[in-house]
Amino acid sequence: MIVITLSKTPNSLRGDLTKWCQEIQTGVYVGNLNAKVRELLWERIEKNIGGGEATMVYNTNNELGYTFRTNRKDKRVVDFDGIPFLMHINKPSDVVLGFSNAAKFHKVHRVSSSAKKIENQNELQNFVAIDLETTGLNSEKDRIISIAAVKYIKKNDPEVFYRLIKDIPEVPEHISKLTGLTTKKLRDSGVSLRDALIEFKKFVGSRLIVGYNLPFDMSFLENSIKKESLNSLENRAKDILPIVKRKNKFLEDYHLDTVLKKYDIENENPHHADSDAKSTWYLTKKLIEIKSLII
Repeated sequence: MIVITLSKTPNSLRGDLTKWCQEIQTGVYVGNLNAKVRELLWERIEKNIGGGEATMVYNTNNELGYTFRTNRKDKRVVDFDGIPFLMHINKPSDVVLGFSNAAKFHKVHRVSSSAKKIENQNELQNFVAIDLETTGLNSEKDRIISIAAVKYIKKNDPEVFYRLIKDIPEVPEHISKLTGLTTKKLRDSGVSLRDALIEFKKFVGSRLIVGYNLPFDMSFLENSIKKESLNSLENRAKDILPIVKRKNKFLEDYHLDTVLKKYDIENENPHHADSDAKSTWYLTKKLIEIKSLII
């Protein structure tokens, strides 16, 4: 029996490995080969692994019952009274006179910090975060009950746009429990959908529209704008959910509240469009700061 571990598996190797072995985990192959096939397979690995690392463990007649080999440059297999060991090879580093990378970085950081602040402010002014609450999930049949948008105003906290929509036949009970919005509250405090959309478009301007699971919100907006015979939105749009998934592959789930906890962002009032939009704005700001998103 043999076990082979690889730091990477080039396509030129995968065929040989899967022909003779079973991949039980990424980069880990197990098989039962004779000595001739084992030697030929190791030759193939050394020839095709490139800059990767490979280690093979296999049965043999010694005190342990197995031995191993590796192509790692910092390790060497040595035999001590019939027992194999991996010896670590210390390679002395060359001393290079001059400033360290940290010192150089600090110097550059001091010089460019002001410019970066200006750049970040410009980036923050270039987008608006939005969120909607609706009576359901079907943008053709269900209705918008609240619209929110958040944008950056220089040297101030983000500015929030928030409107309740009054011309709704009835808010489903489960939606009222989730959002706190009842039919009575909408009729008492809301505005018409048409007025809300006109104000929303004016608030957004030509900025990039961002949102969390944005296609959902955009489908409702576009259908509502069409029904109200208004000019369509021509803004660029960016959904930040795929970016979060790409950067955080092992989260338990990708609900907004889970992601906000990951980035230490507080949502004061979940499932309320104004609070969700503000949290999405801060999440977008964080992604820009850590260079996960370029506006």
